[in-house]
Amino acid sequence: MNLVLLFEDDFIAGTSRVCLKGRRLRHVLTVHRAVAGDSLCVGLAGGAIGTGVITRLDSTVLEMEILLDRTPPPPLPATLLLALPRPKVVKRVLLIAATLGVKRIILLNAFRVEKSFWQSPALEQESIAGQLIIGLEQSRDTLLPEILLRPRFKPFVEDELPALIRGTLPLVAHPGSPRPCPRSVNRPVTVAVGPEGGFIPYEMEMLAACGFTAVNLGERILRVETAVPFLLAKLF
Repeated sequence: MNLVLLFEDDFIAGTSRVCLKGRRLRHVLTVHRAVAGDSLCVGLAGGAIGTGVITRLDSTVLEMEILLDRTPPPPLPATLLLALPRPKVVKRVLLIAATLGVKRIILLNAFRVEKSFWQSPALEQESIAGQLIIGLEQSRDTLLPEILLRPRFKPFVEDELPALIRGTLPLVAHPGSPRPCPRSVNRPVTVAVGPEGGFIPYEMEMLAACGFTAVNLGERILRVETAVPFLLAKLF
């Protein structure tokens, strides 16, 4: 936790002090091993970054005086279109994407996505928010990504995707494509990553008709949780 992420309801009414319990308190006690008078990097969700000076810290509560005086890092100009992976993997990818600064993530159905994945507790709002928050705390960011769940492939690609990719470079990572992934594109990108085994030909045709260009990530076949950061690192 390189930043303690704060929310409006953490503040003591009418003051610039916060009162924290639970996970954040335990982390400051056991990992930071902080004491009263120490300063921590803090940030307000959706807002500025600054410093929290600890005024009280014990096993029950953490109180800090907060000064927010810096802007968070700029977002990555990327939308991630991700065929819904296995529950353990989706947690990892959400955390990674949030850490890297992606601000819109669309979880999409595909032929090779198991139906049971859509009933996973990993897609519950609390679980998704938890992974995003950990990612922001790691990278000292405060802007939570927007998460869209789209369990129907064809209606989404036909009806919503054209507007979402407007003004961006639409790419789909696909093993076997002759075109290598571009580097340092210096423009907004919408990047699609398929399920384990990839998008089927019909899905690739629909994405191509929408304007996506298929690109490869080299000779190696990568797992989803490896492909996403590898791809974003190449593009930006």
